[in-house]
Amino acid sequence: SITTDYFCGLRIHGSDNEKARKRFLLLSILVNLSILGFFKYFNFFADNFAHLINHFGFSCPPRALHILLPLGISFYTLKTISYTVDVYLEKIKPTRSYRDYALFVSFFPLILAGPIMRAGDLLRQISSRRKVTLEGFQEGSYLIFWGAFQKFFVADNLALIADKVFNAPPPYSGAAALLAVYAYAFQIYCDFAGYSNIARGLGRCMGFDIMVNFNLPYFATNPQDFWQRWHISLSAWLRDYIYTPIAVGLRGWKTWGIAVALMATFLACGLWHGAAWTFVIWGAYWGLLLTLYALIKPLLRKMSEPPTAFRRKICFAATVFFFFNLTCLGWLIFRAQSVSQAYHMIYAVLFNLHMPQVSALRAVFAALWLLIIIEGLQFAKKDALVIFKWHWLLRGLAYFIIFMLMSDLGASKEFIYGQF
Repeated sequence: SITTDYFCGLRIHGSDNEKARKRFLLLSILVNLSILGFFKYFNFFADNFAHLINHFGFSCPPRALHILLPLGISFYTLKTISYTVDVYLEKIKPTRSYRDYALFVSFFPLILAGPIMRAGDLLRQISSRRKVTLEGFQEGSYLIFWGAFQKFFVADNLALIADKVFNAPPPYSGAAALLAVYAYAFQIYCDFAGYSNIARGLGRCMGFDIMVNFNLPYFATNPQDFWQRWHISLSAWLRDYIYTPIAVGLRGWKTWGIAVALMATFLACGLWHGAAWTFVIWGAYWGLLLTLYALIKPLLRKMSEPPTAFRRKICFAATVFFFFNLTCLGWLIFRAQSVSQAYHMIYAVLFNLHMPQVSALRAVFAALWLLIIIEGLQFAKKDALVIFKWHWLLRGLAYFIIFMLMSDLGASKEFIYGQF
């Protein structure tokens, strides 16, 4: 993948023939998507093709490849495709250093789960001189420390609660299913945001500036706001390389063009996450939410704000809570092991809702209380490094509490996005 895109980038930039430039761009995209499709999607499509053939009365046993998924393939594939596309669009010039380009693709803090840095940002830093400072090392160490707390204390303890329900067969208790979904919502957030913070911290310690990938996503009030806060590098990639070209091509369709572009983008987003119908339905769900929001957005702008500051805060809190539950419905579909399980859990939440067990509620609260306090402060101050800037005595006390929680009650599970 690295070798193909390195030479394709040079040939695209060095040619004045538009047809030749397009041929090398298509070669780059086809090679990368073929590698990704073979390793990640062959079994999914082969299995569904076999079911389709058998449905019409023909005999076609399903064939599966028992192979390992290459490390970080979903993430570095998007990174390399963006490189050749940006060279083709003349947004960047290709590097002539094979070593620099290889490091850009395989940069170890980002290889497992991003952020999906682009050549205009990361490759430029690799090619230029970097300065390692004590201030940068301290800030990087804080990001690693906070990311480790998000992952090994919050996410991995919540995983014990979510897995217990999602790994069980139906029927389900509605309260247990709802609590498991809430636990998973914070598990996947802290797991992925924790990894991103560790990656940013490692980069900062070495003099690299790694982009912010999460910005308090559960304070979002609408679908558009959520995707500007959640997995920001993927959202920007989908916007620039899938949504915008489709929307521009269908601009004559007006509202329908936007709807088609959104649905196509998030169906691709769902399939990118994994080869399963639950991911495809999850993508369609978000495409539908974003389409509906685009339709009602002009009406929402005409609505007058509450007259007092107190009422505005109440309205904001209610909106955040409502949209958080819409997000959790998506996470239920995303985490479910099958479409059937998602249906049974949604049915239980709607029609079999009883009071949850006190012990489960206590476990969720024990994992979340400190995260909620600190993220509330980050949101109020509009500063993700708010603890890092406290007085050294107060900061030391916060570090001690976080360290003791991780030491005594931390767990250890694989990174969720490592499997994508």
